This record gives sequence, structure tokens and C-alpha cells, in this order.
Amino acid sequence: MKVYRHIKLGDMTTLKVREEALPEVGSGQVLVRVQASSLNFRDIIIAQGHYPFGIVENHVPLSDGAGVIEVVGDGVRRFAVGDRVMSSFFPNWFGGRIPAHREQYQMEQDGWLTEYRLISAEALMSVPDHLTFEEASALPCAALTGWSAVSGVGPGDTVLTLGTGGVSLSAIQFAKARGARVIATTSSSDKFEKLTALGADALINYRENPDWHQAVRDLTGGLGADRIVEVGGPATIAQSVRSIREGGQVSIVGALGMEGEAIDIMKLFFSQAIYKVISVGNRSDLEDMNRAVAAHQIRPVIDSVFAFEDAHSAYERLASRNVFGKVVIRN
Repeated sequence: MKVYRHIKLGDMTTLKVREEALPEVGSGQVLVRVQASSLNFRDIIIAQGHYPFGIVENHVPLSDGAGVIEVVGDGVRRFAVGDRVMSSFFPNWFGGRIPAHREQYQMEQDGWLTEYRLISAEALMSVPDHLTFEEASALPCAALTGWSAVSGVGPGDTVLTLGTGGVSLSAIQFAKARGARVIATTSSSDKFEKLTALGADALINYRENPDWHQAVRDLTGGLGADRIVEVGGPATIAQSVRSIREGGQVSIVGALGMEGEAIDIMKLFFSQAIYKVISVGNRSDLEDMNRAVAAHQIRPVIDSVFAFEDAHSAYERLASRNVFGKVVIRN
């Protein structure tokens, strides 16, 4: 089978295709023929050698994948040969509190940029019937993060999303499915039409409105947003503090920009808001999300699809930051 491995971190030229033997299926395991995998911003910083959690070299990249089960090991009851399945972002976090030894792809386990993946059946989920493999591969990280970020939102609430990455676009879809109003920010007015088609009710160009927190206040009658999906980190968090409604929640899901103004601690304190770090979610959360995806016939937004042989171009596309949705690799 063909498989990509990062021979050395910090240099994209060391992402190489190898020919390896098909693994043997053990008890509790299944062999998946991978049909598609998708990239997250996490994969870019891993490739650059900047991931803070310690990634091993010579690993198979990508945490998100989908495919068809070809072989089932002894004791497997969750799936059968021919079932369509997708990865769960944390392979051994099934529900409840975060386990002390939560595994991650590209650390304790190889990832999904391969023709075949041997894995525990417990680390997989069924693919919603209406989705393609490309769409299913876009769900495990970004979509689940968006789902977790707007958990508890309801009709009448206002949700603010930042940018047009996979997490923010998924958050728009799930917030609208929950009956909320959505304000979306983007750096390009060219994306207004796409965001409106996705369900955004109001739009802010943050390049034309650098003090976009005031625009959020204007759009909410001075109250602020009930929920903010905060992806920018240091680059945006100070304005998110100014944009949140008293008693609301800022869901902190990423740090795409490492430079920005310092947080005014008094404004943070007087916001009386919850500042909650979102760590994607567990398998139980993924099950809940997939039920909502099926019930509302939600399809994740795909920016572009690349051939397995052209994986480097997929990395380059996502690294450009000029994307609208997920970058996918098709086997």
C-alpha cells in the first residue's frame, strides 16, 4: 500500500510516499480502505514543527479520514465489511471527562494520509448516508469543533463567527440549525455572498472595520453577541471580549494569529462571560453531531479537492490561508 510519512518535521519536502506492506488485522481492529482525508490548520503547524504537544517524526499525517471497511477482526461488533466509516479525532476519548492519556493522531497513532488504515473499531464512526467520503472526511475535527463551540445555543441567540475556515463555517451551519442568528466576519467582501448562502444573517469585513467589535455592538442593539466562536487567539481575543454580551460565552477554539493587543482584564471581568476552551470533542459528541448532520442534511463546505498523489499541493493550498472551507485529499 502507498502511505505518506513525514520523515523530518519542519521541512515539507520530507513528506514522502512509501510502499509498505498491508498490516494484519488483530482482535478488535478493522482494516479501512481510505477514500478521502482532510487537512486542518493543525496539520500545517505540525509539518512546520511548531505543534506544542510533541509530535513524533516519521509519522503518517492527518487526523481526519473516511473510507470503507475491508476486513473485520475478531470480536468486532460495531461494524461489518462494506460499512462506510470516518475517524474520531481523539481515538481513545469516547465520552465523559478528558482521559489522562488521551491519544492523538501523529503522536501515539499514525494518521490517515494512506491507502489503508488499521485501527480499533472503537475509534470509528458511521458516515451519515447523504454524505460523500470527501464530505465525511471534513467532519472529525473542524465540524465537531464548530458543533462544540455553539453547544447550548438556541433560538433568539446571536452567534458571532470569525473568518471562513472549516470551524467557523461549520459553526454557522450548526448555529442556524439551532435557530440562532449569525454574524460572520471575513477579510474579503467577495465572500459575503457565500456566507449569506450558508446562512449568515449579517456580515462584517474586518479589514474595512478594524474595530469590528463596535460593528457587532451596532448589530445587536448595543448588547453584544451571546456566543463567539473565537479562532484568532491573540490576534482577535481582545475584540471578542469587547463583543461578547454580558453573561455570554466566548468559545476559544484556536490561535490563528499570534500577535495582537493585550486583553483588558477589567473588560474581561465586567463582561461576566464564560471563556471556554474547546478541545474538539469526544466520540459521543461526534455521534450527537452526526445525528444533527443527518437530520438537517448538512453538508460541510469543501474548498478544494486534491488527488492523493498531489498531497503537497493540498498543504500549500491550506497554508495560503485563502480558503473557504475544507481542503480535502481524495484517494
